[in-house]
Amino acid sequence: MDARAHSSDLPETVGPYRIVGRLGMGGMGVVYAGVDASGTRAAVKLIHPAHTGDDEFVARFAREVGVLRRVGGLCTAKVLGSDIGSGTPWVATEYVPGPTLERRAQDDGPLSGDELYGVAAGLGEALTAMHAAGVVHRAPGLPFNPAQILLDPLRN
Repeated sequence: MDARAHSSDLPETVGPYRIVGRLGMGGMGVVYAGVDASGTRAAVKLIHPAHTGDDEFVARFAREVGVLRRVGGLCTAKVLGSDIGSGTPWVATEYVPGPTLERRAQDDGPLSGDELYGVAAGLGEALTAMHAAGVVHRAPGLPFNPAQILLDPLRN
């Protein structure tokens, strides 16, 4: 996993996941790299501790998890588990090991040719799956921008 090294400020476990590093931080919380007992890798998102007592914030997070569970498709990360009622609510999704589309463009310049067509087809499939689940891609908690789009190892 492309995660920062484990340090004492990381939780050891979240639900069934052993935390092995931090992947990033956003407006709602922190995303960690986790591995369960069977070796399944996951991106585990916890809300910021400052918000755990905020019922409205926790309800918004619960709605986001519900939305994520409804989305299918080949080009979206599936929800593996969640616990909204825990002391610190969390959700785990499939881990996507590739860079963000934003990072790819910064590192290698504009997409072109087959890579451009592959990413465009994947984005189209993901948006179709989201819309089929009744999700509007501009909904709170579900931004649609290059920093939020993860590419798989094949750059799709």
